[in-house]
Amino acid sequence: MKKFFEEFKSFINRGNVLGLAVGVIIGGAFSNITTSLTNDIIMPIVSIFLGGVDFSTMSVMLPTLFPVAEDAAPNMLNYGSFLSAVINFLILALVVFCIVRAVNKAMSLAKPKQEDTPPPPPEPSNEEKLLMEIRDLLKEGR
Repeated sequence: MKKFFEEFKSFINRGNVLGLAVGVIIGGAFSNITTSLTNDIIMPIVSIFLGGVDFSTMSVMLPTLFPVAEDAAPNMLNYGSFLSAVINFLILALVVFCIVRAVNKAMSLAKPKQEDTPPPPPEPSNEEKLLMEIRDLLKEGR
């Protein structure tokens, strides 16, 4: 059991796990910002072009197949809320894409550029030079 907790401790102390935890927390807070952006800014502008329709109230009443009490809430399909959530997701995905793209560009600028030409072959060793001289002398017939 002690080994289990030691492994868990080393797992938690790794940088990537802590970074993931921070990312999830910041992502949750950022989700609230994008939700507010969608509901409070973008959807009212979109509703201008749709004749002042409020997306959050868009719904369709579904029929009931079995008898229900008179005071029961109607069975509603709230597609306006779903549409708002889809737009919220698209905005969030666009922002994350832009952030990742900017980070990748910054990383590529920080990385030294590699030359396209391969490096020259290494110089022959002293033994290879001596063997080449012996070969050349043998070719000359000495």
